[in-house]
Order: sequence, then C-alpha cells, then structure tokens
Amino acid sequence: MRAFELKLCGIMELSRGQIKRLRAEGHRLKLKPVVIIGQKGLSENLHQEVDLALDHHELVKLRIPALDKPGKRALGKSICDLHKADLVESIGNVIVIYRCNKDVNRFAAVVGT
Repeated sequence: MRAFELKLCGIMELSRGQIKRLRAEGHRLKLKPVVIIGQKGLSENLHQEVDLALDHHELVKLRIPALDKPGKRALGKSICDLHKADLVESIGNVIVIYRCNKDVNRFAAVVGT
C-alpha cells in the first residue's frame, strides 16, 4: 500500500493539512450532529450507531454531554480509538470524527489522494 492509502484507511495519522481540509468540509457541508451522547455515556447501542454513521458518512459530528475539558478530550479519544477514527475537531460539546470507508470514499479529494 502507498502512504496515502494508509492514511485514508486510518492506519496512519492524518496530517495537519488533511485535518484542516476535513474541518473545512464539515463547515461547508453544514453537518448536523448525527449521534447525540446522553448523560448515560457510551453504551453498546451508541457504539453501533456511531459505527453505522461512520460507515455511511465518513465525516460525522457527535454531540457529547457537558463535561470539563479533560473529560471531553478523554471521551473523544476513547470514541476515536474504539472506532479507529481520527478526531478532526472539538468545539464546545460537539466533536467531529473521520474514518475512511473504501466503498464510499467521499473525501478522497479533500484528504489528498
């Protein structure tokens, strides 16, 4: 596999430029939060919904509960680690994550193949 294919498949970290372009795409598309995490936190059903959303959309906004900064960072990292996704942006109670889907590959031009 070439380096850009590895980056697209989530094996390698996204570069700052790729994250910047994905963040811009999130704003351009006016994404709305697809998954809303309640006060109960992460459940098995929630993980299934996040997984389905990532498979279908690749770039997904999640609304997370009001936590302090370290709590939000830890929650975002745990979601990304579990779903093999990359954290693109975290503003307030909303995070944007990205995971490449080889079948859909909507953001290939944005990520820079």
